Amino acid sequence: MKKRHALSTRIWHWINAVALIVLFMSGLNISNAHRYLYWGDYGYDPADAWTVVVRFPGWATLPGYYDLAAARDWHSVGAWVFALGLLGIWIAMLFNRHFARDIMTSPGDWKPSVLKRAIDDHLNRRFAEGDSKYNVLQKIAYGAVFGILLPMMVLTGLAISPGIEPAAPALVDILGGRQSARSLHFLFAWALFGFFAVHIAMVLLSRPLRQVWGMIAGGRGDQADV
Repeated sequence: MKKRHALSTRIWHWINAVALIVLFMSGLNISNAHRYLYWGDYGYDPADAWTVVVRFPGWATLPGYYDLAAARDWHSVGAWVFALGLLGIWIAMLFNRHFARDIMTSPGDWKPSVLKRAIDDHLNRRFAEGDSKYNVLQKIAYGAVFGILLPMMVLTGLAISPGIEPAAPALVDILGGRQSARSLHFLFAWALFGFFAVHIAMVLLSRPLRQVWGMIAGGRGDQADV
């Protein structure tokens, strides 16, 4: 019998989880260096900021004290692991048709009646399981994560990296300028945080030990998802 979660999926899942924790915590440390966010070409005068970010406590940052240079080093290492892992999982999902088979939505998935039934299933803790197929809300969530949030974290991260603007000005321009890319990077990061908070809550509500063990050992299913 094939595993519900193939080895490539499990390896990526845990490596990506560690990379995201490193990126998020080091990113909060970097945020503490300048807590103002801007759009366009503005980026130094607080009067031009569209918002002011709170100062994050040491327990939430990496390292656990303010050190911009060390935080950037951690962030750079995490970014390479994250970006290469994302490339690898996309190759695996396309090659094994996991994205097309289990995640990509069809026009019928967006019918109000289908969406309503999926919402009712979640509210009543009836979650898809057994053959690695997801209901429509899971498809939409995973599709948005793999197709929008994760790739945009890479692109906006590149756009705000030192030296990228002279080498790839088109990328920065498409995102509306370096400061716009910085604001988008911050917003996408917190959108990912929200997704993983919901993801963890769903795991806790649906036989968590089985779910976690399945992502470690593979679980049982008629199809491997990647």
